[in-house]
Amino acid sequence: MNLQDARILVVGAGLMGAGIAQVAAQAGHAVDIFDTRAGAAEAAKAKLAQTLDGLVAKGKLTADAAQATLARITPVGALTPADLAIEAIVENLDVKRALFAELEAVLPATAVMATNTSSISVTALARGMKAPERLVGMHFFNPVPLMKLVEVVSGLGTAPEVAQAVFDLAGRWGKTAVHTRSTPGFIVNRIARPYYAEALMLLQERAAAPELIDAVLRAAGFRMGPCELMDLIGHDTNFAVTNSVFAANFYDRRFTPSLVQQELVDAGFFGRKSGRGFYRYPEGAPALPATPGFDKPSAKRLVVHGRGPVADRLHAALPEAQRDDASDWIGLEADNTQIRMTDGRTAREIAAERDVQAPVVVFDLPLGEAKDLAYATSGNFSDPVAWLRALGFVPREMVDVPGLIVARTIAMLVNEAHDAVQQGVCSEEGADAAMKLGVNYPAGPFEWLALWGAEPIAALLDRLDTFYRGERYRVSPYLRSSAL
Repeated sequence: MNLQDARILVVGAGLMGAGIAQVAAQAGHAVDIFDTRAGAAEAAKAKLAQTLDGLVAKGKLTADAAQATLARITPVGALTPADLAIEAIVENLDVKRALFAELEAVLPATAVMATNTSSISVTALARGMKAPERLVGMHFFNPVPLMKLVEVVSGLGTAPEVAQAVFDLAGRWGKTAVHTRSTPGFIVNRIARPYYAEALMLLQERAAAPELIDAVLRAAGFRMGPCELMDLIGHDTNFAVTNSVFAANFYDRRFTPSLVQQELVDAGFFGRKSGRGFYRYPEGAPALPATPGFDKPSAKRLVVHGRGPVADRLHAALPEAQRDDASDWIGLEADNTQIRMTDGRTAREIAAERDVQAPVVVFDLPLGEAKDLAYATSGNFSDPVAWLRALGFVPREMVDVPGLIVARTIAMLVNEAHDAVQQGVCSEEGADAAMKLGVNYPAGPFEWLALWGAEPIAALLDRLDTFYRGERYRVSPYLRSSAL
């Protein structure tokens, strides 16, 4: 099956439908665009003309290319025959099913039908169709012309050649396509849940302020912290998706919605669009306080413990320190004080396990060149800031909870990705591509795995599971086997 020269019908002239029509037309396809709202298709084309004019003015598109793109798009007043129909209408199972019944009556028997749904089961949408093998998910991300990812979603009845034809077509449109099975959340919305959920858990525990959580995750390479991102998405939308994934997974406790977010929704504090969420707008997140200057501390005995990139970074900051590569923990020992990278235990737990009740500081996983770094103490440390500053960090104190912020978030993202791969939702490569291109993560979950290691990630999750009890932090069997 080849859709290279396909005539395209886009149903829905909203933001997503118009973006899909633009991408298809720019790739050389004749595109009909239809919407049940009177004048919506014409308005979408007029707005697209303005967008293309802007691209021409910036030198990103020639005037001839812009005119040719517009000429290929035709607003229509009814469903028309096409080789590929892509729907981008309201996220409602019954409404979409009714549309596909109409499309089957209009389209030729060889046509492919695609849904841009972000959450509804493709298998469920195909129920009752005469030819369910012709239906496939083609999940674009907003804004469509800029975002590179397309999730190609196969329902239980989708023909493999149909999914592959759409996969190949997305590539010709300049997109990176990834195959996924039709399971709750597909790839991106499933694997991304912990990014929001761990922040909400920390807020519920009153472990850190939203601005601190956002700052340390931005420092770890994320473009936006989870709190500001939820404010941008809208808490009503994010909460609805969380509830949908929770219900679709038969109320698996890993996906439990947050009381913190429900309260924001109940108050109408949806984020940017309502003027208030975690932050007030247009001001946004308050700046974190400046950290004071410091005098470099000294110790009679200074040892960097452990192996790997973090230990190497610590030793580069304090080259005068001895090195103990055989140690089973990563961090700095200054006389009888230990400054450890989190392994999932609290500072107080580690202090209680030591032979002497010496001070313990735990610091978060420092990804990349992160400067802002969360830390917590066992309560008897006089000046942890000086040593952390000496190691090259901007220390940000939080409550002494297991896994701190970045470490528990990354561990949960890696864990969820392992479950998705084990269940046949996607491949490891597909998971990495989807998270980097679909939500702009600085790395994919399996890239983090290669950097950090399966064994320490599984151990951290086990300690979180022991501390909190319940299903939330159970280790994926696939991750467990990778750690053996």
